[in-house]
Amino acid sequence: QVQLVESGGGLVQAGGSLRLSCAASGRTFSSYNMGWFRQAPGKEREFVGTFRWQGGFTFYADSVKGRFTISRGNGENTVYLQMNSLKPEDTAVYYCAVSTRLGLPVRQSEYAYWGQGTQVTVSS
Repeated sequence: QVQLVESGGGLVQAGGSLRLSCAASGRTFSSYNMGWFRQAPGKEREFVGTFRWQGGFTFYADSVKGRFTISRGNGENTVYLQMNSLKPEDTAVYYCAVSTRLGLPVRQSEYAYWGQGTQVTVSS
């Protein structure tokens, strides 16, 4: 059984930073992608970025490019989302997810396993 657990969310002022963690368990993820998505109130869930374990490749949505960075932890099954220069429009529930697809998947349908989400609130 695959489990994903996000942590690190909270309240931060605009311009501040937060680091989210996603701990995965249940299998070896070394050949998969770990993606981050977010859902703001009243909006559809949207792609934030993805990280491919093999090679460490990343891809980001334009809205977060240059501000957010995905990296891996020392263990094989932990990924971080470092969020800098946060804006009020970054306020959302953030989810991590795992995809077994090749490449750098950006669609929700390409991700088979999801965490429960962690709330990020950016005040102006």
